[in-house]
Amino acid sequence: MSVRIRMKKMGRSHQPFFRICAVDRHAPRDGRVLEELGTYDPRVKETDARAILKADRIDYWLSVGAEPSEKVSVLIKKYGTDGTHVVVQKAALERLALPKAVPHPGAPASLPKTKKQMEEEAAAAAAGDSQESLPVEVATAEPAEA
Repeated sequence: MSVRIRMKKMGRSHQPFFRICAVDRHAPRDGRVLEELGTYDPRVKETDARAILKADRIDYWLSVGAEPSEKVSVLIKKYGTDGTHVVVQKAALERLALPKAVPHPGAPASLPKTKKQMEEEAAAAAAGDSQESLPVEVATAEPAEA
């Protein structure tokens, strides 16, 4: 049996996700796998954090004669054992693990009034109405007699 290391497509339409698997060469793309060797998520913002590989298992399968597909061979060169981007990948994964910083929204423009504040305003308005109901002299402009 000849073995290939290739991607198995998972996820929904327009939301791809891939598992990197050791598969029999004649099996269909999403068919039965021998072993799962990692994942690749193209939707991750950090480019170097997209691929996560089990380097020791990939080395084993390569040692027994498994052939990687073109895309997987690129990922193995970058993120496998002695890969060119391993250090950068670790830094990217650490950045993703940090909690997201949410800026402080500041003081609200207005706060909802409590029941006590509404009662105080009603009492002040009632007290203000009684004072305003007093008669006020209105000056009228009468034409001067000449």
